[in-house]
Amino acid sequence: MSEPRHLTTAELEAGLDTIRQSPRDKGVLELIVRRPQTDAREVLEEGELDPAQGLVGDNWGPRGSADGAPAVLDRQLTLMNARVIALLAQTKERWPLAGDQLFVDLDLSAANVPPGTRLAIGSAVVAVTAPPHTGCRKFTARFGADAMAFVNSPTWKHLQLRGVHARVMKSGFIHVGDVVRKL
Repeated sequence: MSEPRHLTTAELEAGLDTIRQSPRDKGVLELIVRRPQTDAREVLEEGELDPAQGLVGDNWGPRGSADGAPAVLDRQLTLMNARVIALLAQTKERWPLAGDQLFVDLDLSAANVPPGTRLAIGSAVVAVTAPPHTGCRKFTARFGADAMAFVNSPTWKHLQLRGVHARVMKSGFIHVGDVVRKL
């Protein structure tokens, strides 16, 4: 992967118009990333979502929470807006570094997908959950302090630029290019 160039706050804010043009009701699954172990990434063309396991083969369940507690169902999956990660990462090969499993071209703002919103992806259904998705020190190291401040800015908090947590409600198979549709 190429060496990152961390964007400035001004460069990030210049991308907001493109991000705000994300589809509201029907978008596209742009990338699936499985994390088989900590800091490992597998880019998939297809995956399986399961209510007990999340993205099958991902380490969400076995890894548990950062504090050593068991995995929390409301943090089973993370979805990130593809336009946001395209801005931050600058090349698609760097998208997996964000640590999210599903990258979607869909408006993930709080007004558009509040907790409880169900999204059909392929033959699966996921529900957006309430815990905020804020990122971590690894996100800051990979995309820069300005990027971390940008995605968590009180000014842009309603856009949920860092993405959302979700849980699998109906098992099914997903493929890159699948429609992501609000139910």
